[in-house]
Amino acid sequence: MDLGEPSSYLVLSAGTPVYSSDGTQIGKVNHVLAASDEDVFDGIIIGEHLFGSEHRFADADDVEEIYDRGVVLKLDAAGCAQLPKPSANPAVMHDDPAVAQSDFRHQRLKRAWDVISGNR
Repeated sequence: MDLGEPSSYLVLSAGTPVYSSDGTQIGKVNHVLAASDEDVFDGIIIGEHLFGSEHRFADADDVEEIYDRGVVLKLDAAGCAQLPKPSANPAVMHDDPAVAQSDFRHQRLKRAWDVISGNR
Protein backbone atom coordinates (compact mmCIF):
# COMPACT_ATOMS: atom_id res chain seq x y z
CA MET A 1 0.00 0.00 0.00
CA ASP A 2 1.53 3.28 -1.13
CA LEU A 3 0.12 6.18 0.87
CA GLY A 4 2.56 8.75 -0.45
CA GLU A 5 4.62 11.17 1.56
CA PRO A 6 3.94 12.08 5.21
CA SER A 7 1.55 15.02 5.34
CA SER A 8 -0.32 17.24 7.79
CA TYR A 9 -3.81 17.53 9.21
CA LEU A 10 -3.86 20.99 7.62
CA VAL A 11 -4.28 19.46 4.14
CA LEU A 12 -6.23 16.33 5.15
CA SER A 13 -9.56 16.21 3.36
CA ALA A 14 -12.86 14.36 3.59
CA GLY A 15 -12.84 11.06 1.74
CA THR A 16 -9.23 10.21 2.59
CA PRO A 17 -8.97 6.48 3.48
CA VAL A 18 -8.30 5.58 7.12
CA TYR A 19 -6.34 2.42 7.93
CA SER A 20 -5.77 0.40 11.07
CA SER A 21 -2.20 -0.32 12.19
CA ASP A 22 -2.49 -3.77 10.60
CA GLY A 23 -3.31 -2.30 7.18
CA THR A 24 -7.09 -2.78 7.05
CA GLN A 25 -9.01 0.12 5.52
CA ILE A 26 -11.56 0.84 8.22
CA GLY A 27 -13.24 3.88 6.69
CA LYS A 28 -12.78 7.37 5.30
CA VAL A 29 -12.22 10.76 6.87
CA ASN A 30 -15.54 12.54 7.27
CA HIS A 31 -14.22 15.61 9.05
CA VAL A 32 -10.94 16.88 10.54
CA LEU A 33 -11.26 18.38 14.00
CA ALA A 34 -8.69 21.10 14.50
CA ALA A 35 -8.17 24.65 15.59
CA SER A 36 -5.77 25.57 12.82
CA ASP A 37 -5.38 29.15 14.07
CA GLU A 38 -3.97 27.65 17.28
CA ASP A 39 -2.23 24.76 15.45
CA VAL A 40 -4.14 22.18 17.49
CA PHE A 41 -5.18 18.88 15.90
CA ASP A 42 -7.98 17.21 17.89
CA GLY A 43 -8.63 14.14 15.75
CA ILE A 44 -10.82 12.89 12.93
CA ILE A 45 -14.40 11.80 12.45
CA ILE A 46 -14.52 8.57 10.47
CA GLY A 47 -17.46 7.77 8.21
CA GLU A 48 -18.19 5.07 5.62
CA HIS A 49 -16.51 2.54 7.89
CA LEU A 50 -16.72 -1.19 8.50
CA PHE A 51 -18.44 -0.92 11.87
CA GLY A 52 -21.92 0.33 11.02
CA SER A 53 -23.49 3.57 9.90
CA GLU A 54 -22.60 5.82 12.85
CA HIS A 55 -19.57 8.05 12.73
CA ARG A 56 -16.55 7.17 14.86
CA PHE A 57 -14.11 9.51 16.56
CA ALA A 58 -10.35 8.93 16.44
CA ASP A 59 -8.55 11.19 18.88
CA ALA A 60 -5.31 12.81 17.72
CA ASP A 61 -3.50 10.44 20.11
CA ASP A 62 -4.93 7.50 18.10
CA VAL A 63 -3.41 8.76 14.83
CA GLU A 64 -0.03 7.22 13.98
CA GLU A 65 0.63 9.16 10.76
CA ILE A 66 -1.09 11.25 8.13
CA TYR A 67 0.02 10.72 4.53
CA ASP A 68 -0.90 12.25 1.17
CA ARG A 69 -3.31 9.40 0.43
CA GLY A 70 -4.28 7.97 3.79
CA VAL A 71 -4.34 8.12 7.57
CA VAL A 72 -2.88 5.28 9.66
CA LEU A 73 -4.16 4.80 13.21
CA LYS A 74 -2.17 3.30 16.09
CA LEU A 75 -4.97 0.78 16.69
CA ASP A 76 -5.38 -2.58 15.00
CA ALA A 77 -8.69 -3.41 13.30
CA ALA A 78 -10.17 -4.83 16.52
CA GLY A 79 -9.16 -1.68 18.42
CA CYS A 80 -10.67 0.52 15.70
CA ALA A 81 -13.99 -1.28 16.18
CA GLN A 82 -13.98 0.13 19.73
CA LEU A 83 -13.55 3.77 18.69
CA PRO A 84 -16.25 5.89 20.30
CA LYS A 85 -19.21 7.36 18.47
CA PRO A 86 -19.57 11.11 18.89
CA SER A 87 -22.62 11.73 21.02
CA ALA A 88 -24.82 14.66 21.97
CA ASN A 89 -23.79 14.33 25.58
CA PRO A 90 -20.20 13.08 25.81
CA ALA A 91 -20.13 13.79 29.54
CA VAL A 92 -22.06 10.57 30.09
CA MET A 93 -19.44 8.48 28.30
CA HIS A 94 -17.60 6.08 30.53
CA ASP A 95 -13.90 6.65 30.26
CA ASP A 96 -11.31 4.99 32.45
CA PRO A 97 -11.01 7.28 35.50
CA ALA A 98 -7.31 6.46 35.63
CA VAL A 99 -6.83 8.26 32.35
CA ALA A 100 -5.64 11.75 33.20
CA GLN A 101 -6.91 13.33 30.01
CA SER A 102 -10.49 12.02 30.11
CA ASP A 103 -11.94 15.53 30.43
CA PHE A 104 -9.88 16.62 27.44
CA ARG A 105 -11.23 13.67 25.41
CA HIS A 106 -14.80 14.61 26.37
CA GLN A 107 -14.22 18.14 25.11
CA ARG A 108 -12.97 16.74 21.80
CA LEU A 109 -15.98 14.43 21.48
CA LYS A 110 -18.32 17.33 22.18
CA ARG A 111 -16.60 19.38 19.48
CA ALA A 112 -16.95 16.41 17.10
CA TRP A 113 -20.65 16.15 17.84
CA ASP A 114 -21.14 19.88 17.35
CA VAL A 115 -19.48 19.67 13.92
CA ILE A 116 -21.54 16.67 12.83
CA SER A 117 -24.84 18.01 14.12
CA GLY A 118 -24.31 21.53 12.78
CA ASN A 119 -24.32 23.11 16.25
CA ARG A 120 -20.96 24.72 15.61
